Amino acid sequence: MAVDYAVIVVYLAGMLAMGWWGMRRAKSKSDFLVAGRRLGPTMYSGTMAAIVLGGASTIGGVGLGYQYGLSGAWMVFTIGLGLLALSLFFSARIARLKVYTVSEMLDLRYGGRAGVISGVVMWAYTLMLAVTSTIAYATIFDVLFDMNRTVAIILGGSIVVAYSTLGGMWSITLTDMVQFVVKTIGVLLLLLPIAVVKAGGFSEMKAQLPTGYFDPLGIGGETIFTYVLIYTFGMLIGQDIWQRVFTAGSDRTAKWGGTVAGTYCLVYALAGAVIGTAAKVLYPKLASPDDAFATIVKDELPVGVRGLVLAAALAAVMSTSSGALIACATVANNDIWSRLRGAVRPGSDAADHDEVKGNRVFILVMGVAVICTAIVLNNVVEALTVAYNLLVGGLLVPILGGLLWRRGTAQGALAAVVVGGGAVVGLMVTYGILANEPIYYGLLASLAVYVIVSLATPATDAAVLTAWRERLAGRGSEPASELKEESVTR
Repeated sequence: MAVDYAVIVVYLAGMLAMGWWGMRRAKSKSDFLVAGRRLGPTMYSGTMAAIVLGGASTIGGVGLGYQYGLSGAWMVFTIGLGLLALSLFFSARIARLKVYTVSEMLDLRYGGRAGVISGVVMWAYTLMLAVTSTIAYATIFDVLFDMNRTVAIILGGSIVVAYSTLGGMWSITLTDMVQFVVKTIGVLLLLLPIAVVKAGGFSEMKAQLPTGYFDPLGIGGETIFTYVLIYTFGMLIGQDIWQRVFTAGSDRTAKWGGTVAGTYCLVYALAGAVIGTAAKVLYPKLASPDDAFATIVKDELPVGVRGLVLAAALAAVMSTSSGALIACATVANNDIWSRLRGAVRPGSDAADHDEVKGNRVFILVMGVAVICTAIVLNNVVEALTVAYNLLVGGLLVPILGGLLWRRGTAQGALAAVVVGGGAVVGLMVTYGILANEPIYYGLLASLAVYVIVSLATPATDAAVLTAWRERLAGRGSEPASELKEESVTR
């Protein structure tokens, strides 16, 4: 394993080096949080694909393939569909808003009264997403080094926190681009063909496994529908995804670069399912489907290649973890702390302090909180389900309603967040965290309340809507903080 260990160590050292390099580029709030809003198509596509394809998409996607066959691709496939929908229909308008968070978008659309509660919901979602990604380090480092779970979480989490704190979005963008390349080589170009060959080819796989393993809908229609609700719609509204859209250098980059990333996700989904199906032929009696990825890598790949593929799994986890971490810190600082500070000190001006330093401190603090929570928490699936149910049940309707329905009001948006989020929590207590009913009924309740309350309350002020349309069209004024940053930079 010495060669494999060397590959992993070089990879981890490279991540830290890029964090240091990114620190030299992060001179303003815009640089630190959204990479200066100037990424080109290639880097945008690679980094967007990297953040949405995390440990759940790689290790979990192979596990679903092991359990259900080709239909196990549906979870990651719906992630790709969500990214395609976001990129084709919404990303250009989102990028033109020139904001930093989803809650800022809600404030612009509804007149500055919807952001606080939505910020708390979004913070809870991004925190849980970062925690679940961090827990995955334990699985990978256990395969690599037979390492204690707590030590593995601290080691992997500390590396991500370090490069994210140093350079913010610039560091994360650079590391994600490397992670995208490593994942492409490790999973698509190496593990996929090797797994199929080791299993005897597709003809042997079909001979060895039940026909249900090759049924595109074998996982079940209800499961697929739930994946669409949670993951496809979750891609449309998550802060971690929107913050990447904000990095695009142009409308065209946001639209077509994201479309390329979404298409890549569809290919990655099928690859994971095929790898899992091959693992079922090779190891028909594994204790857990999630062991399929690590087992086939450890037992079937040659020295050196094994290290690269394990580095690919590590890359998948790190890209999601770092993206969720900076999203969590951005929401905590910009949507929660800055509002609390403004309420306590009404005359305070955010420009009076070093915003790069402030955001850097928040990433460090949130990173420590994520690592500590990951050490305590055990059930990754339940934590991730709670996060996505809260996100979709509480925020989907007011966000899409704000983008698509002019008559939606601030009162309707707030009611939708409170009722939808509350219904999801209550129904998870009643039906169980992993049940489908909470997201079904929570969404319906949120939609009904949004429409009823919006129609029962006065329409949004015409001046607010005019300013909103100007920003959507890219004709609105730049945020004052960015104008000041640009003048300082020049």
